Amino acid sequence: MKKKLISAILLLLILITSIPSEIYAVEDLKINAKSAVLMDINTGAVLYKLNEDEKLAPASITKIMTMVLGMEALSKGKITLDDKVMVSEYAAGMGGSQVFLEAGETQTVENLFKAIVIRSANDASVALAEHISGSEDIFVKMMNQKANELGMRNTQFYNCSGLPHNEHHTSAYDVALMSKELLKYEKVHEWLTIYMEDLTVGKNKNSIQTMVNTNRLIKEYDGTTGVKTGSTNEAGFCVSGSAKKGNLELVAVVMGATDSKTRFNEAKRMLDYGFANYDSAEIGKKGDILATIPVEKGKLEEVDIMLSKDSYVLLPKGKKGNIEKETVLPDILHAPILAGDEIGELIIKIDGKEMDRIKLVSKSDVEKANLVNILNKFINNYLKGR
Repeated sequence: MKKKLISAILLLLILITSIPSEIYAVEDLKINAKSAVLMDINTGAVLYKLNEDEKLAPASITKIMTMVLGMEALSKGKITLDDKVMVSEYAAGMGGSQVFLEAGETQTVENLFKAIVIRSANDASVALAEHISGSEDIFVKMMNQKANELGMRNTQFYNCSGLPHNEHHTSAYDVALMSKELLKYEKVHEWLTIYMEDLTVGKNKNSIQTMVNTNRLIKEYDGTTGVKTGSTNEAGFCVSGSAKKGNLELVAVVMGATDSKTRFNEAKRMLDYGFANYDSAEIGKKGDILATIPVEKGKLEEVDIMLSKDSYVLLPKGKKGNIEKETVLPDILHAPILAGDEIGELIIKIDGKEMDRIKLVSKSDVEKANLVNILNKFINNYLKGR
């Protein structure tokens, strides 16, 4: 299919000063932990790193991936928030951090999500995993498959809760990747920012568990959006903490801190650094129409082409440069076309340096024209003098 390059569409002249060749300079913040990462959620750019690929025990930060798969199942309609989940004896016997679910009791999927997010409940994690896949073993295979899809190269899961296992490990960079993935689901934000909530448990629902969020950033850091804590003797104290100010949303991962206070303080220091030194410029929102392309032999004569996702670029504060958009699209399309079909791409450049590529997709279906459609078009064009 013949393509043409329409370059410099909507050239954004923000020419104040030229951007240095490496705009994501990493400062030495001297973070007090075994490893750490500060990542821009919109672009995935790393703003700070310390032993970011070191394989470490993650403790309950593991549950970020459990929630990712839960939200994915929810978005695909495989489960619903109102599903009644019967708690197995295996799930009820997890131990560690829990909400003391009783074997044979039922809880809704939404309550299980809340118990995982707020209390970091191992029993709720396994109950949700079993509901989604039938067994924790199968669910763990799904976790590792998803980790591979996300590019988490230093991760191996052996359970869905984070309970200690010699071969259960991940890295600060990988935790940032799965946190980024989780935060793309709008619904989960409602639970991640709950500080305290009661949950009624037991077969007879005669026990109330008051759940207090283990993520102190919710109370201590302005703009916090999530995500998760974890701690064991082996892992030390860990946190993946996200926050948003304006268009800029960051996630700070701290692994292997010596105590709980340190993990939160170091996360706040990284977030402060990010918000003080960077801005996020919006390029476009998911669904924005960038072009309209003629369609041959279709019931419609043309179709709108739109952005497949939100798009941002990360810029150092006070050092903005030329942001250039280039679209790569065909001259013409041929029916049939389905809504969401990839048609082309948008290339984002800063001062000539490529920063991102975004899929451009069809906004609507275009069915193939039949003989009646073609005849009607011919008659209409004839009457209009075309």
